[in-house]
Amino acid sequence: MHFKHPEILYFLFALIVPILVHLFQLRRFKKEYFTNVRFLKALSIQTRKSSKIKKWLLLACRLLVLTFVIIAFAQPFYESKDSKNANNELYIILDNSFSMQAKGKKGELLKRAVQELLEETPENVNFSLLTASENFWNTDIKSIRNSLQNLKYSATPFELDNIMAKLKAHKSAFKKDIVIITDGIGIDKKNLKNIDLDNNIHFIIPKAVLKNNIAIDSVYIHKTVDQFYEIGIQLSTYGDKFDPTPISLYNNKTLIAKTTVTLDSPKKTINFTIPKQAFHGYVSISDKGLSYDNILYFSIMKAKKTNVISIGEAVKNNFLSRIYTAEEFNFISTTLSALDYNKLEEQDAIVLNELDEIPQALITTLKSFVEKGGNLIVIPSASCSISNLNLLATNFGNLKFNALENTEKQITKINFNHPIYNSVFEKKVANFQYPKTKKTFNLSSSYPAALSYEDQSIFLTSTNNPIGKVAVFAAPISIENSNFQQSPLIVPTFYKMAMYNHNNGITALTIGNNNPHITETILNKDAILTVKGVEEQFIPTQQILNNKVKMSFGDYPEQAGNFAVFNKKEWVENISFNYGRTESDLTPATENILSEYKNFESIKSLFNTLQTDRTDNQIWKWFVIFALLFLFTEMAIIRFVK
Repeated sequence: MHFKHPEILYFLFALIVPILVHLFQLRRFKKEYFTNVRFLKALSIQTRKSSKIKKWLLLACRLLVLTFVIIAFAQPFYESKDSKNANNELYIILDNSFSMQAKGKKGELLKRAVQELLEETPENVNFSLLTASENFWNTDIKSIRNSLQNLKYSATPFELDNIMAKLKAHKSAFKKDIVIITDGIGIDKKNLKNIDLDNNIHFIIPKAVLKNNIAIDSVYIHKTVDQFYEIGIQLSTYGDKFDPTPISLYNNKTLIAKTTVTLDSPKKTINFTIPKQAFHGYVSISDKGLSYDNILYFSIMKAKKTNVISIGEAVKNNFLSRIYTAEEFNFISTTLSALDYNKLEEQDAIVLNELDEIPQALITTLKSFVEKGGNLIVIPSASCSISNLNLLATNFGNLKFNALENTEKQITKINFNHPIYNSVFEKKVANFQYPKTKKTFNLSSSYPAALSYEDQSIFLTSTNNPIGKVAVFAAPISIENSNFQQSPLIVPTFYKMAMYNHNNGITALTIGNNNPHITETILNKDAILTVKGVEEQFIPTQQILNNKVKMSFGDYPEQAGNFAVFNKKEWVENISFNYGRTESDLTPATENILSEYKNFESIKSLFNTLQTDRTDNQIWKWFVIFALLFLFTEMAIIRFVK
């Protein structure tokens, strides 16, 4: 037992006063003589004994009354079992990512969590609330009631380690109680490594009842046939036993195609044919799972010809003229001696086709060209020196040409996930007619290979720069050295390398993805581009690159949809934004990962437990009750005991 005011216990020494008064009474007995009657003498003795018992009882009651009163004023209490954390600061981390759209027993997980916070959080409790999109520091439930009721889902995935880093940066002299309300989607052991174990971590994990979900992953141009595009729409399913699902295609708000798809595999591709013209719309499905991934917005610009120039011998450039046809490309073939450097800035892609020597002036121009969003394709010549090739390659990251090998090699491996081949093949090809080379440079690179030899060395790789891409071959591909020109890979390879970042394809950007977007327009020095949608507009970060503008969007826009880019009031292009699909899978294995932390079923049980474990048991009221009890006992003794 502990006392809040132990110094008051010194008043217990005052109990000696009534004891002294009782022992040394100042009142003296006066003798009275009566008739010598025997029974009166006996009565006197009996009365004196009764009086002494009564006085001892009264003394005991008075001492107990005073004792209990003094102890009550000292405020005794029993210390709580978790008293060392009684002064902890409270931090609540609320997951408002799209996976919290899933429905639990009482509705959407996020809405139910918000409702519980509003109903169960004590009004006198101060805390900080952090979400993926908003932070509320040192507040109370009354102050943020409206903000919580209007809390929206965040396009940013729930990243626990990032939020924990914010908490760590928020310095405090007190320990922290950190309450994490999340469904566990996206949490892995790596996220939990950054948790400070000196703080108390509590998890509240609401669970979804229905975990089946269908998501529209991507859309791409599958084929271009005469005056039509055949677009492919890829769906992903999570769970099992899906009913046939309707899928609709809209241009602006006009329905142009609709079908029903049977989902008999985890990945499903549906093809639609649309006219080869500008498109600004979306594709949508309807399912019982999450709603955020049921719509994918995309735009297709009116086809513009892509400017490509190939620098090399005319004979070696012939195969490129058959790939870069006049229907889609403005193709120029030139030798190095006849090259007009002024025309390079006008190009979308430049091919260095087996130059025996690359001048320093051209290297400098190509570096600037790539930095401004142009695509460069390098096909080395067996006669070019390694030092000259590396003088070019070192300008574009970790690329290095090593010794030329006079060994015939077969090209046997395709990286289907590489940007050059992504969405090119309907399915992975295991066996194909392997191209080969007679001579090849040993090319080292930190970038993944798009095509590899049988010994796993690189044949084709490319940089992962967000704007201009540099693709590099490890060997000459002229017919004297290789049969790659006769391979079916030749057309999609060179087509994709030239079209990278060109707006003839589909524009479907992901919110929060920091990859820049290139817009083909000419701006004055002080002009800026504005992105406008139906409900919001913003000015992106932008950089002028000759006849192009590089735009970076950060975390904007806040909502997915179709937008337009304007130069003041002049329309420039259409653009579309979508939410990332990282939250679509509702079946994470987090139960074992979080088992070592404290888990609560609800917010109510959390606050009840914290209050029970950290509230001292005050018992001074019992001492007041005992004091009153003995006071009444004293009064009863005075009244009824003779």
